[in-house]
Amino acid sequence: MVVLSLDLKKLEETRVEKDTEKELTGKNFIEQIIDKDLAEGVYDEVCTRFPPEPNGYLHIGHAKSILLNYGLAQKYNGKFNMRFDDTNPTKEKIEFVESIKNDIKWLGADWEDRLYFASNYFDQMYEAAIKLIKKGKAFVCDLSADEIREYRGTLKEPGKESPYRNRSVEENLDLFERMKNGEFEDGSRVLRAKIDMASPNINMRDPVIYRVAHMTHHNTGDKWCIYPMYDFAHPIEDAIEGVTHSICTLEFEDHRPLYDWVVRELEYPHPPKQIEFAKLYLTNVVTGKRYIKKLVEEGIVDGWDDPRLVSIAALRRRGFTPESIKMFVELCGVSKANSSVDYAMLEYCIREDLKMKRPRMMAVMDPVKLVIDNYPEDQIEELEVPNNMENPELGSRSVPFGKELYIEREDFMEVPVKKYKRLYPGNEVRLMNAYFVTCTDVEKDEEGNITVIHCTYDPASKGGNSPDGRKVKGTIHWVAAKTAVQVECRLYENIVDEEKGVYNKEDGSLNLNLNFLTVLNNCYVEPELAKAEAYDSYQFVRNGFFCADCHDSKPGLPVFNRIVSLKSSFKLEKK
Repeated sequence: MVVLSLDLKKLEETRVEKDTEKELTGKNFIEQIIDKDLAEGVYDEVCTRFPPEPNGYLHIGHAKSILLNYGLAQKYNGKFNMRFDDTNPTKEKIEFVESIKNDIKWLGADWEDRLYFASNYFDQMYEAAIKLIKKGKAFVCDLSADEIREYRGTLKEPGKESPYRNRSVEENLDLFERMKNGEFEDGSRVLRAKIDMASPNINMRDPVIYRVAHMTHHNTGDKWCIYPMYDFAHPIEDAIEGVTHSICTLEFEDHRPLYDWVVRELEYPHPPKQIEFAKLYLTNVVTGKRYIKKLVEEGIVDGWDDPRLVSIAALRRRGFTPESIKMFVELCGVSKANSSVDYAMLEYCIREDLKMKRPRMMAVMDPVKLVIDNYPEDQIEELEVPNNMENPELGSRSVPFGKELYIEREDFMEVPVKKYKRLYPGNEVRLMNAYFVTCTDVEKDEEGNITVIHCTYDPASKGGNSPDGRKVKGTIHWVAAKTAVQVECRLYENIVDEEKGVYNKEDGSLNLNLNFLTVLNNCYVEPELAKAEAYDSYQFVRNGFFCADCHDSKPGLPVFNRIVSLKSSFKLEKK
């Protein structure tokens, strides 16, 4: 697998290079195939689809498929279908159906009135199976699952035919109807396609296309006790819906001959074409549904949308935007080669998207009190502060200022280290958008911890500049103690121990980072932030981008999730 590693400073250059390269070399390989099909009259219009199985929440990798399929439909003025491949009732839930719909809408993909379920076609799939039996292309097999695997052969040796392969059409029709009527136990009989047990492609060695499963289906209830297999159902669904280009990931490349066999044997007039592209892999993240399910069930995370995960719902809850994910997908590109992208690239995209759009607010994560001794005792003045100095269109806001403030504990050192430019005894700094202050004294508790910093201010330096032209080297942010709002802020790290990798090689378990969440309950923010509602996001000066949590925030008392820090803590090198 190729590891796609980019210096974060060069990501913007890379994006420009990709755009330039596309202009020079033309369209990606999928677009070239579509152009050829349209030019040769294979299809009159383009129809794509996104077909998730509703057995879990979608993750960042699915976003690439959604945006690719929808983008192709948009580019060619075609149609985009939304379809749930709900052929396996053992793992599917309405909860997952609704979450998937919400994710796709949030990403901006519009299926209009074309929302479909594979289960809507169960009658047609049953008739399709009958047609194959009548053509002598399918048979009921009594072998167990283990026996079928044993008969299948290996990559080097051909399989051997089932002893039930040459049953008569009449016997197969009778047995298949009895399967449908519930006369047989789960696993006792299956319907198999009759293709070629000597095929070099194991998928073509008489694959199972129907199995007995006495399960209640979320959409069809107890109507059926037989269910089609994915490789049989999927091409039929595409053909019924008029899909022209069935875009899927590389693991289905070896399944394409079976896909083509199904639509050919069922004699669809305009059979769809399957095209495979490379999946999107993110390094050191958990995307496997069974692993996420385990994390949820064991209470390690608080749900499929926990901000430490990379499900689309989790990224949305954490504060990522559709635009940032689209930028990320565009940077990754479309190719035939599997590659892996560092999570830092996704962080780059959300920073790029938010930095000009969101106001820059003051919030103190680890507060220590600062008292301005020569400031009027009960005075609270309102300072006009720009919301984003790089984007004047965002306007300004009024921020209260008073005698007692909170500043970050790390912005003061009693004994400063070399090149320390912030506050220390005798040093003068700028309070952002306010005044120059000079430290005069400190108060400590019995254990020697600093509890209060005393300063004096220069009233002439209002706005952060002095009329006499003197300069200060340090600028720190603050909030007024009397008007500050105490909130909870959550700082996230990777849920995976990056040094060990995602999975334990010995037992396949997850290598979890035990410090993946830090909850700060004693944060103080300026009063404007008390108005934050679910999903509202801001840049907290020097602390990163934060978003109001959609579950735990209350009116006037938001809880903030850190989306991303302002700068990456590491650098990616080419490998």
